[in-house]
Amino acid sequence: MASGAHLITFDKVWKSYGQGEARIHALAGVDLAIRRGEFVAIMGPSGSGKSTAMNIIGCLDTPTAGTYSFMGIDAGRLDRNRRAMLRNLYVGFVFQGYNLLARTTAAENVELPLIYRGVASRERRDLAMQALAQVGLVGREHHTPAELSGGQQQRVAIARAIVTRPTLLVADEPTGNLDTARTHEIMELLTKLNEELGLTITMVTHEADVAEYAKRTIRFVDGRVASDTAKLEVAQP
Repeated sequence: MASGAHLITFDKVWKSYGQGEARIHALAGVDLAIRRGEFVAIMGPSGSGKSTAMNIIGCLDTPTAGTYSFMGIDAGRLDRNRRAMLRNLYVGFVFQGYNLLARTTAAENVELPLIYRGVASRERRDLAMQALAQVGLVGREHHTPAELSGGQQQRVAIARAIVTRPTLLVADEPTGNLDTARTHEIMELLTKLNEELGLTITMVTHEADVAEYAKRTIRFVDGRVASDTAKLEVAQP
């Protein structure tokens, strides 16, 4: 699908920890831009800076130097509360661990972000049911996590991430706990959400076959972008 204007921009972003000789540069002057509607895989060895970059993208952290812009807003200069507001309004998160409440049904888990927003009960339930349908869980709405497979639990987590209709989905090793078959099911689902909803997705993964689902792969090494490769789109006849 066609991508729009830049949603995410790094302008000479540094992220450093420690002082003096113990100072470590997790990111070292990164320049990066991601357009609306892109599906981007972020890869790299342990300590490469990929997780630090993802935390900044998701407004969970801020640069030490340089500028991080999200939706045209200088998010790196916002205080903690304003960054939290930006996250809650525009960003959905999916993690390797599903982070579902154990004694709570799939529908109730998906409703949680809407409760924080103060959405009325009936509307919450309707939106949760819609989100669960989008991830292929019709008929599983009243099951608890213990009654669902790992792949189904991750679908609930994805439904919870998209129920607020975010602009950006941040996925951190979303298939890390799944077998090969379930991994491909989840990646096909994320591809569908990207293509049909226009959802921008940034995904950290260490698996090359998972990264293949993305339209673009950015590889970090030693705090810098070592490569940035986009797939060529083949025109349909």
